[in-house]
Amino acid sequence: MIKTENEFKEAIKEIQDQPWYRQPIGFGIARIDKGQLDDTKVLQATYPVANWGENYGSAALFLSCLNKSGSTVDCTTSELVCDINDDFVSFALGYFAPYLDTAIGTKHTNVQVIRELEGKELSNYKAVFVFADDKPLSVEAVYLKLYALSLGKAPLRSLNLDGAFGLLENCAWSGTMPIELEWLRQNEVSLKMTGQYPVLDMVDKFPRFLSHIIPAQNTRVLDTSKVRFGARLADGTTVMPGASYINFNAGTLGAVMVEGRISSSAIVGDGSDIGGGASILGVLSGTDGNPISIGKNTLLGANSTTGIPLGDGCIVDGGVAIFEGTKVSISDENIKKLEQINHGLKLDNIVKAKVLQGAHGVHFRADSQSGKMIAKRSEREVKLNKELH
Repeated sequence: MIKTENEFKEAIKEIQDQPWYRQPIGFGIARIDKGQLDDTKVLQATYPVANWGENYGSAALFLSCLNKSGSTVDCTTSELVCDINDDFVSFALGYFAPYLDTAIGTKHTNVQVIRELEGKELSNYKAVFVFADDKPLSVEAVYLKLYALSLGKAPLRSLNLDGAFGLLENCAWSGTMPIELEWLRQNEVSLKMTGQYPVLDMVDKFPRFLSHIIPAQNTRVLDTSKVRFGARLADGTTVMPGASYINFNAGTLGAVMVEGRISSSAIVGDGSDIGGGASILGVLSGTDGNPISIGKNTLLGANSTTGIPLGDGCIVDGGVAIFEGTKVSISDENIKKLEQINHGLKLDNIVKAKVLQGAHGVHFRADSQSGKMIAKRSEREVKLNKELH
């Protein structure tokens, strides 16, 4: 039994100095939803606390407790998923003893997790560690990485999610509960005859953002189906219903109005407005793997499409589609203005839109008479309504 905070710190250092120990980049205790027919399938992993790049003392403590409770702990792999038992909880409570009845303990979320496990049936709980940002090998590791992205603990586009789709099960979702589709098929008659057939909200491999994440105080999501888990919504973001959607590993870096689609790996800067039905292409939808970033205070007009990165203060008019190969006309006057505010940018009277990717202050519009795509220096300041954000 650890009696003092100093003893706790000494015990953690002793663990971290052991030759078998390796510091993880992320870890947590997950509650697992298993398949209704096949309980070896993991349908979902819920982390009440997702640690990423933090709380290394708790990581050392958990790994030591796994060792003591009989688990095989191998820190040389990219990830580790272990069952937990009553001994694990008892050892962890012993380590955390100096904090159990203190103000610090009530604020330390990993202490809270262990206290919640006390006396529970533990077959649906796992201790999960990610030691290297390699291709995920388990559903539990995929979910831990998605938590890190949605909570803003890891930057968007920074984590390796290769193969994630192949690991996740395609499930029917009723509220926060995943259900095996084959279980529904096998029990359809009985469920419907007894009035127990569940309300199915969707069928997907990913749950919804709001099923796992409590958003920032000034963030609004008016339709839960519009944001996928693994997205990030910065404080002040508003996601309207209708044509809006934010995919996983995509999102916002500040207060943004979202009435259009932010596809996978697309990132939108503070103060920007994604108009109704506007689309930012994802890495699998026409950008040749080039992830798109939208700068600050940029406006994508209603039903516009953007397939190149944009800088700050840009405008894409409603209905306009900009792709890398789109031919854009620029007047001599506007060439001068755009080159003045974009150091190193060299333009001609006709360029492919790819030349303008990432440039600031560009206004893309279509000439109403000739139909030509035109780029000019933006003369309009994009401002969001502060009362709404």
